[in-house]
Amino acid sequence: MKRTALSASLAALTAFSLAGCGGASADDSGTVTITIGYQSKTINTVTAGTLLRSLGYFEQELAARGRREGVTYKVKWQDYATGAPITAQMTAGKIDIGSMGDFPLLINAARGAQLNRPTKLVSVTGYNLRGGLNTIVTAPGSKLSSLSDLRGKKVSTSVGSAADGTLVRALRQAGIDPEEDVRKLNQQPAVGASALQAGGADALSQFVAWPGLLAYQGRARALYDGAELDLPTFHGVTAREDFAEKRPGVLEDFLRAQIKATGYLDERPVAAAESVAKSTGLPAEVVYLYNGAHGIATFDPTLKPALVAALKKDVPVLKSAKLVGDVDVDGFIDGRYVKKAYGKGYSKALAANPGPPRSELWLKGEDRTRSFGTPAEMLRQAATRQGGVRAAYVPDTTTGTLWFADKARWVADGKKLLPFVTPSAASAYRTAHPGSHAISYNKALRRAS
Repeated sequence: MKRTALSASLAALTAFSLAGCGGASADDSGTVTITIGYQSKTINTVTAGTLLRSLGYFEQELAARGRREGVTYKVKWQDYATGAPITAQMTAGKIDIGSMGDFPLLINAARGAQLNRPTKLVSVTGYNLRGGLNTIVTAPGSKLSSLSDLRGKKVSTSVGSAADGTLVRALRQAGIDPEEDVRKLNQQPAVGASALQAGGADALSQFVAWPGLLAYQGRARALYDGAELDLPTFHGVTAREDFAEKRPGVLEDFLRAQIKATGYLDERPVAAAESVAKSTGLPAEVVYLYNGAHGIATFDPTLKPALVAALKKDVPVLKSAKLVGDVDVDGFIDGRYVKKAYGKGYSKALAANPGPPRSELWLKGEDRTRSFGTPAEMLRQAATRQGGVRAAYVPDTTTGTLWFADKARWVADGKKLLPFVTPSAASAYRTAHPGSHAISYNKALRRAS
C-alpha cells in the first residue's frame, strides 16, 4: 500500500474510534442491545454471522437470559464487506462482537491496544490448516501459468487481508519482491474482480468466496492455491474486553449459539449452504465448495494451538507492511468464554482434526451430496448423470484443496485420474511422473466411465 493510502486508512479508523461509545447498553425502555459486526459474503464466518443470524440461536439464548434476569435483550446485526470497519466500530465502542479473518484480527488487536480499547479473540469460525482459503486467480484467457509470471504485473488484493498475506508470502517464496517486482492494487474484492475482468489487473489475490465464485462463473481460473504455503489460515470471533467483562454471560450465550450453528452446518451442510446462498446472493454451489461436508473450510470454534502459532507468524508480514507494530498474540487470545460455553466437550473438540479430503457429487433435486474415496469414482457417477449434476467437487492431488471438477486441471497417470487446482501444480506432477499427461475434464469423464 502506498504511504498516503495507509495514512488515510489509519486516519479513517481513528475517526471512527473517536466518534463516541455505544454497544451493549440499556435504552430508556430498559432494553439492552447487543451489536454484532459480521461479513455476510466472507462465508467462513457464517457460524458467527450469516447462518447464525438466520437460525436465530443467539436471540433464543438471550430470550432465555432475559426471562431469568427480567431484562429485554435485542440483537443488532451489522453487515460489512471487510474486517476493517468492524474494527473501527469496535474500538469506538459501537460493536460488541465481530468476526473476521486472521490478518484483520491482528489489526483489531493492534488498534484496540493502541486506542486503549482492547479486544480479545474468543473463538474460531472456519479454518484450513494448509492455507487453502485464499487463492490467486487470473483471467480465463490469460497466458499466466505460474507465480513467476506475475513479475512486472498488476495484482489486485485487499491490503491487510489474509489474501494479501498469502500473496506476499507466495511471491517471496517464488523469489519475487512483493513491493518492487509487482504492482499491487489495493482494492475491495468486488472492485478487484471487475478490474480483472476489464483487464485493469493481471491477477487477483482474494479470500473466500471470491476466487471460487469467479471460477464458478467462468470469469477467472486459479493461478495459485494458498494451501501450497502449508500454513494455517482462519477466521475468528473478537469481542471488546470491556463488553466481555461487563456481560460475560452474554458472550457465553453468543458462543453457545455459535457452537450450535456449527453443529447445524456439520449435520446439514447442504441446507446450510442453501440458507447462506439465500441470504447473500452467492450460488449455493460456491458456498458448498468452502463450507460443505468436505469443503475447503473446517468449522470448529476451539482455539487450536496450530492456529495460534500461525497467527504469531502473521505478525511480521503485517509489520513489514507497516500495518501493525508488535502484537501481543498471547494477550489477545482469551479462551475462557468458549471453554465455558462448551463445557466438558471442549478438550475433545480441541484435539479433533479434519478428516481426509474426499470427492463429492451434488445431483439436481437432491438435498444431500454423495461422497467418494477417489476422484475417478466420482467421475464414473458424474458421467452417468450428465444432465443431472448440479456440482462436482474434487480435492487437489497434492494439497487436498477442494475445487470444482470441471474447473480443475486433470492429469492421466496410467489408470489414475488426478485433479489439480492450478496449471503449475499439474505441470509439476507431470514433470515428476514421466508418462503422465494432461487431459480435459470431458476426457476424464469418458475415461472414468
